Amino acid sequence: MIAKKWFLQGLIVSAALIGCNEATKENSATSASPAMDELIPKPVETKPAEGNFEITEKTTVALVGVDSAATHIVQLFLDKLNSSTGFSLKSTTSANIEATGIFFQMKSGFASPEAYSLEISKDKIIASASSAAGLFYASQTLRQLLPHDIELNSVSKVSWTVAAGTINDHPEYAVRGSMLDVARHFFDINEVKTFIDYIALYKMNSLHLHLSDDQGWRIEIKSWPKLTEIGGSTEVGGGKGGFYTQEQYKEIVKYAQDRFITIIPEIDMPGHTNAALASYPELNCNDSATKLYTGTEVGFSSFCTKKEITYKFIDDVIRELAALTPGAYIHIGGDESHATKTEDYIPFVNKVQAIVKKHNKQIIGWDEIALATILPNSAAQFWADSANSTNAVKQGAKIMMSPAKRAYLDMQYDSTSKFGLHWAAYIEVKDGYDWDPANYVKGINKENILGIEAALWSETIGNMDEIEYLLFPRLPGYAEIGWTAPASRSWDEYKVRLGKHAPRMKAMKIDYYPSKQVDWKN
Repeated sequence: MIAKKWFLQGLIVSAALIGCNEATKENSATSASPAMDELIPKPVETKPAEGNFEITEKTTVALVGVDSAATHIVQLFLDKLNSSTGFSLKSTTSANIEATGIFFQMKSGFASPEAYSLEISKDKIIASASSAAGLFYASQTLRQLLPHDIELNSVSKVSWTVAAGTINDHPEYAVRGSMLDVARHFFDINEVKTFIDYIALYKMNSLHLHLSDDQGWRIEIKSWPKLTEIGGSTEVGGGKGGFYTQEQYKEIVKYAQDRFITIIPEIDMPGHTNAALASYPELNCNDSATKLYTGTEVGFSSFCTKKEITYKFIDDVIRELAALTPGAYIHIGGDESHATKTEDYIPFVNKVQAIVKKHNKQIIGWDEIALATILPNSAAQFWADSANSTNAVKQGAKIMMSPAKRAYLDMQYDSTSKFGLHWAAYIEVKDGYDWDPANYVKGINKENILGIEAALWSETIGNMDEIEYLLFPRLPGYAEIGWTAPASRSWDEYKVRLGKHAPRMKAMKIDYYPSKQVDWKN
């Protein structure tokens, strides 16, 4: 009996120890440093090494030399680090790289302004670049190399280690962006900032804001105040709508600039203009204001293209918007203008281009603008018509690649998706990732491409949870298409990396779609 009793007690103790060991393994897994082969976008070159660097409350974080453009990068990194670690680390300046610590330095010798390197050993981390943008991307890579708990909004008591090794990296395309439609449904300034945070994490550098459409006008124009008073008062479904004051728009621009993201504002015309036509009757050929529209049909509205007041209106809008926008481009829309005759559409686009140029901005528009004579240094955004896009190339324009069948984030994943549409295609995660912009349309090669943009139209979504459902997990894939060379990309390899980002997205409280195509890891 005694022997049996001790045998049973031994089993109980052994089971408890096994359970304890399993729990320890689980806790260790949640705090483990991600490996370099988990990074998205995939870097050009990674060389893992043995060991890791541990960040503690005594770690030095320094900017080597004095560079005002880079100072805020270090502070952004520290703000994120301190909020999750509970540390109170502060940035310092140093004349040289010291024996231990985290160092950010500007130096020459990089292939592009956005290139960077990371050198990580058990003693120090050195982030280097020739520009502030490159240093920022280095900091975002470093963020991904930290435990997933870095994304929590609360303090976590994990071991803050970074796997050792070196990374050399630079982007494939100059422009890597996303579009947010704030016209169909309005998203407030804080929601736009959250969107900016998401694309910044994956090294995207452009945010296209679709500021006007049939359902709403979203930017204050002081010389035409009824645009927001009337045109901004509603949205799809009849909600109250909203708009950005010019001060709020400047705040969005600054927030984006601090994360090396350029805002491209769009005023769609001559179609998709009902909100403006309802605000000012003189923009209609019959001098009567239209009714506000809260549906989702397209192609029924048009400015009166033969009236001088129309071009006075556009000149005022572009003048005010250009003064608020430091980026090079103003987007003039031009798509789905079915209510505008072709013989009226072409001279209209030519006149609008001249207005944009007068205000010292470059033109970008949907691929239909290639029907007109495109000005030098302009860009056409390929979304549907390859003939229009190749015609734009023949005229010397650059192409922004946003094919609706591959890069429209508002397309449903499949027929069971909660949100989105499917008029172009169902776009599962693999469909969104597994294509090459430079081989997508015959006659459009890499040298013709300005960049890639994943567009999120908002007919079916009205809050951040719904945005996140359509954005994730597809957004990281579009970021990688823009950053990583095609020869280094493979769906079979990428889906494993993406799956390892599940704990990060959960820490960020992102309501992502758990695609069955991805090997998700908890």
